[in-house]
Formats: sequence, structure tokens, C-alpha cells
Amino acid sequence: MILHTATHLKGLNFNMSITKTKITHRCQSCGAQFHQWAGQCLDCGTWNSIIEETLIKNPRRAGGNYAGQNSEVVLLKDIALDTVRRLSLDQGELDRVLGGGLVPGSVVLIGGDPGIGKSTLLLQAMALLSPADAPLYVTGEESLQQVTLRAHRLELKLDHLKLLAQTQVEQVLSVALAHRPKVMVIDSIQTMYTETLPSAPGGVSQVRESAAQLVRFAKETGTSLFLVGHVTKEGALAGPRVLEHMVDTVLYFESEHDSRYRMIRATKNRFGTVNELGLFAMTEKGLRGVQNASALFLSGFRAGVPGSVVMATWEGTRPMLVEVQALLDDSHLANPRRVTLGLDANRLSMLLAVLHKQGGVASHNQDVFINLVGGMKILETAADVAIMLAVVSSLKEKPLPQDLIVFGEVGLSGEIRPVQYGQERLKEAAKLGFKRAIVPKANLPKQSISGLEIVPVSHLKEVLEQV
Repeated sequence: MILHTATHLKGLNFNMSITKTKITHRCQSCGAQFHQWAGQCLDCGTWNSIIEETLIKNPRRAGGNYAGQNSEVVLLKDIALDTVRRLSLDQGELDRVLGGGLVPGSVVLIGGDPGIGKSTLLLQAMALLSPADAPLYVTGEESLQQVTLRAHRLELKLDHLKLLAQTQVEQVLSVALAHRPKVMVIDSIQTMYTETLPSAPGGVSQVRESAAQLVRFAKETGTSLFLVGHVTKEGALAGPRVLEHMVDTVLYFESEHDSRYRMIRATKNRFGTVNELGLFAMTEKGLRGVQNASALFLSGFRAGVPGSVVMATWEGTRPMLVEVQALLDDSHLANPRRVTLGLDANRLSMLLAVLHKQGGVASHNQDVFINLVGGMKILETAADVAIMLAVVSSLKEKPLPQDLIVFGEVGLSGEIRPVQYGQERLKEAAKLGFKRAIVPKANLPKQSISGLEIVPVSHLKEVLEQV
């Protein structure tokens, strides 16, 4: 019997591809993998987020080379640098956030709350491209009729924009190979799925595998790719964290409630400046770029109000003037409240301690509320002087001058330290009509700025004396 079986198997080919399957459990929130199901993820602490998945391993699976280049080891000095021509989207603010336009073969991940304008902005950008760019818009959430209705409402050019309603990655890539678009939009990555995995669309494995195939296609063909991503309740991009590492640029759409203005912030950009900010206004004809950002944030500024001061901040590659507001009130709690909107709460506590120790202004029995008007978020230390002056103004019930602009970092010993791009900040303030500026001594420009009186300071006590 054994001899007969061996003789029967002798002519079979054992080199054929063998597909292996494996059952695992994965957290849909953070992507952690476990051998068995559990009610709570041990990595991120999320409840009821672990589901069963079937992994398929195919040993014969292989990929091509990026951009058609050979897989050979070469010396760095022997690599020829080809001039990369960025593709402009005719959207000034979007081009600014991308670093000057789209780089061929780049992958951009854009996320934001539902209804904030992600699909609208990308549809506008694709419609503005030339026929030679052969733009392709792939929708997995809407029908072709729904996308067309939006395009008609926005009065967009419909001559050369190609639409595709498909959620299977293999079919999308097959169509893209046939039409060869220079720019392609996937709306959204959570609706895409691949036949190599049996799990449902939107799962961690499906999102990661679908994105991996799309990224490889973009790199091999030089196609610029936009991936629209959903966000969680916390505001982070849904799906595995590795998704942000796979792409070249990560953009976040931000907006205040009941506001017609939108902000796009770059948190990762391999081809441009990080923390670049683009401003848009939502109109009946779609999103329109805001050219003068400082005027937007100062549109509701009221003079003669205690606790209000204007500071010059730096976002990406341009200066912005933002109003900082402070409100101090007698506290009836053992631990007075420290609330900030758009600023670091821990830094506020440190600045209040420095203000008491070095400036003699105590606020230990006061509830302190700090707000940045317009929904701005500032992480740089140039806001230190503005926060302190706003706190003192509110505490003393004395308004600061209307034409005053301030910026500077404050150290623990009360010294005023310089910040970057001081001259550019001052020029922006002078352009908007400010007459007086309190700046760190090291940021004093070599040449005077017309119409602006610059007061250099080196210590917190000098700042308080000036106001």
C-alpha cells in the first residue's frame, strides 16, 4: 500500500504555489494582533474592537520595482538627479500645503470630519487640471450621478474629468493602467477592498493591503495619488497607524463648528514644509482660498477690551497675526482652573508661575481661560509674551493699545528669547497697520520698518514697564 502510494505521487509537481491560511484576531482601532479574542485591546485599551480575521499567505506573491528602476546597489554620487516638475492644481492654498504642487508619484492622504469638504476640494482640483493630465476620480461612497450633480452645482468643467465607481482595488488598478492618469483620487480608502483578503472592507487588514497596492502602483507608474481617509471620534485617521507611514504627505481638514472657514494642515510632508496651513472659505460654488490670512483672524478684533492682544505667529512658510484672549475670574475652588483653547495647558501653568516669580503678578486665586480666536492652534513658544500680557490686562482690567503687536519666548528666569523669522513677522504687522511692536532684543531688525515703532526687550519686567 505504501509502495503504491509513493509510486502514484512520484509524477506530481511539488513546486506549485501553496496558499496558506491563518486565523488571527486584530484590533480595528490600533491594528494590534492577538492569538485569541478579548473584550479589550491590551495595546490601546479600546473595548469591543477586536474581530476575527483570516490571513492568506501566498509565497509566490511578488512586486515590481519603484519607478521602473533596477534593483541594483549603486553609489550615491553616481545617481543622476532629474529635475522634478511639480504639478500645480490651480488651488493656491492647496499647492502651498503640498509644498508648491504635486510631485509625480507622490501619495497624499487627506482626512477630516464628514461633510467638511474633502470630496468637494478634490473634485474642484481635478476639474481644473488639463486634459493632458488625464485626471481620474474613483468613488467608492457615491454613485456617478451623485458626483456629477455636485460638479454641476459647483459649475466645474466636465469635459476631461473621468469618473469610476469601483471599490475593488484590482479593478481600479486595471482601469488606471488602461487610461494612464497623471493624477488619481481614491474616495475613500476605507471603502476599498482586495480579493487577496476575505475580511470586510474598512477593516485594518483591508485598509492596509489596499493602500499598499495603490502606493506601489503610484510609485511604479509615477501617478500622483490622493487617498481620502475617514477620521475617528478623537479626530485621528481611522485604520492602522501604519497607513500614515506608507504615504508621502498627510493632510488634516479642520474647522470650527458653525464656521464657513476651513483649514488644511500638513502633519507630514516628504516634499515640503511640515505644519503648513492652508485657509479656505466654503461658498455656494465650493471652497475658495483665503489670500490674506491675518485679516481673516483679525476680522472681529475689538479695541479697548481688557485681556486681548495681537501676536505674530509663523505657520509653515508665512506669518500670521492672531488675537490672543485671556479671561481671569475669582476662583472658588481649591485648585483654580486653567483652560486653554489652541495652546498648551502645561505651558500656561509654567508662564503663570514665571509671571508671579519674575513679574510680581499673582494669579493663584484666579481661574484663567486662554483662547486663540479663529480656531488656530499654536505650538511655538513665540506666544509666551502675548499670553502674559493678555493675562495681566485681564487681571488689571486695563486694555492694551489697539496698534500693539507682540511676540517672543519667555524663559524660567524671565528672560525674553528670540524666535525665528522675526523680521517677516514685523513686516506682516506693518502691512496691516500696526504702529508699535514689542519684540525680543535679538529680533531687532538691522533696518527700520516704515510706520512701525519697534521696542526691544530682554526681560519680563521691561515688557510690563512698556505697557
